[in-house]
Amino acid sequence: MIKPVAVVGPTATGKTALGVELALALGGEVVNADAMQLYRGMDIGTAKATPEERKGVPHHLLDVLDVTETASVAEYQKRARATIEELLAAGRVPVIVGGSGLYVQAIVDDLRFPGTDPDVRRKLEEQARAEGTAALHRRLAMLDPKAAATILPSDTRRVVRALEVITLTGEPFSANLPTPGPPRYGTVLIGIDREVAELDERVERRVEHMFAAGLVDEVRLLEQRGLRQGRTASRALGYRQVLDALAGDGDLEAAARDTVVATRRFVRRQRSWFRRDDRITWLDGGAENLVDAVLAHLDQ
Repeated sequence: MIKPVAVVGPTATGKTALGVELALALGGEVVNADAMQLYRGMDIGTAKATPEERKGVPHHLLDVLDVTETASVAEYQKRARATIEELLAAGRVPVIVGGSGLYVQAIVDDLRFPGTDPDVRRKLEEQARAEGTAALHRRLAMLDPKAAATILPSDTRRVVRALEVITLTGEPFSANLPTPGPPRYGTVLIGIDREVAELDERVERRVEHMFAAGLVDEVRLLEQRGLRQGRTASRALGYRQVLDALAGDGDLEAAARDTVVATRRFVRRQRSWFRRDDRITWLDGGAENLVDAVLAHLDQ
């Protein structure tokens, strides 16, 4: 029986190259699970694999959105599952690669995505501004303690969303959270990580390479296509820092330093997210014969 393989973990650990090598070894194709690699033209700053780096392996769900479009986990779930099912039916191994935890979870778990109501959301956002997000979080804790325990009191977007769902459905927001069980499609989850100091250094080198390779010019071009107005794309690491610099004092060296700091912070959040999932088998991204180690695990 063919099973998908998901290669997950923090940024800059080596997931992209490993995913390509696994696809070559398994007779598979890569399915992107990086939210920002969905966007056309966002290549340098997302470390998107070049055509040469893909080594002829088909890649799915890359370059499917304009920078003005808002990425939707619900829409991604539909497209990713349809792609995976087509690959399985064709006898091809889906190799899911990415560090966007919610996107991976949308594939392997039964996440539900209740609808939205602009009026309800607007009222809640107005209350957050007037009363403070912490006050709304206290309300959420009374209505749904389980959900409140997973959301920071300062996270306005998620607090508002949880209260919106409760208002619209009459159910706790946590009722929409999946209970971890066997991953859909029998997906084998492989986590790639590295020692903290090593990964911090790799992040710094990656950012240096991005700026040297033309990230600023990429941002300028995408700005002409509406990047600054894009609700999701404009928040991408590196792009946000360059946009701020271009709109401010133009200090691109500071933008690079800020990108390193923000990326390291993001790495820690990714690590925390994925480490909660005990279905993931963790491997050292710096180990020799990493592909062989994954293949050996798949044979167990």
